[in-house]
Amino acid sequence: MQEERLKQLLQKVASSELTIEAAMHELKHLPFEDLGFAKIDHHRQLRQGHAEVIYSPGKTAAQIVEISGRLKPHAALRLATRASAEQAAAILELDPEAVYDPDAQMLIWGEFPAIDSALGSVAILTAGTADLKLAAEAELTLKAAAIKSVLISDVGVAGLHRIVKHLDTLSRADVCIVIAGMDGALPSVVGGLLKAPVIACPCSSGYGAAFEGLAALLTMLNSCAAGLTVVNIDNGFGAAMAAIRILQCRKGL
Repeated sequence: MQEERLKQLLQKVASSELTIEAAMHELKHLPFEDLGFAKIDHHRQLRQGHAEVIYSPGKTAAQIVEISGRLKPHAALRLATRASAEQAAAILELDPEAVYDPDAQMLIWGEFPAIDSALGSVAILTAGTADLKLAAEAELTLKAAAIKSVLISDVGVAGLHRIVKHLDTLSRADVCIVIAGMDGALPSVVGGLLKAPVIACPCSSGYGAAFEGLAALLTMLNSCAAGLTVVNIDNGFGAAMAAIRILQCRKGL
């Protein structure tokens, strides 16, 4: 949307529909917009292929609504991650256009694009049911980028026969995101089975010695499966963004 807006602006100047002074006024807000409490990066979609995503923790409902509103002319679809139920309720009162997905803990403004099969596909695996909240976050982020995803849940290493059943599906994926808590061993297993890039996402699920995902993170960082990519604890959004970058590069976007 940002690239198209810039093209239209240049075409209007070229055809004398718009003066240079008016175009300069428009361009002033294209790199970033300073709201005082936030500097909105309007060029992100032009540089990276996707608009800035709002991180909700620490922001007031009014601030989130304001940022979304300022992004609207530049991005047809806007997302806000890690929005609590309380934040979402306050935002929905202020902005009826917003939609809240409680599973992904994400706010959505606008319509999702049609899935583009040419971009490739991502398989999302969870070791357990407790990891599904991060899978939902990853799924929704991929959907916003028009990327197809398939979810395979509860296939942790406590029962390896469960993942063997899905090897045909996994082998067809262009990228694989593996979410696991507790011992965090599943990404190593998947990384040893697949040719596709594997992105490991440690989850904070687990008993005391799991240290809220630290044990899983260290296991993934020390994986014997070469070439594993590891994101931060509970970062389903970051895992999806890593997959999007890989697919964009593969497709030359």
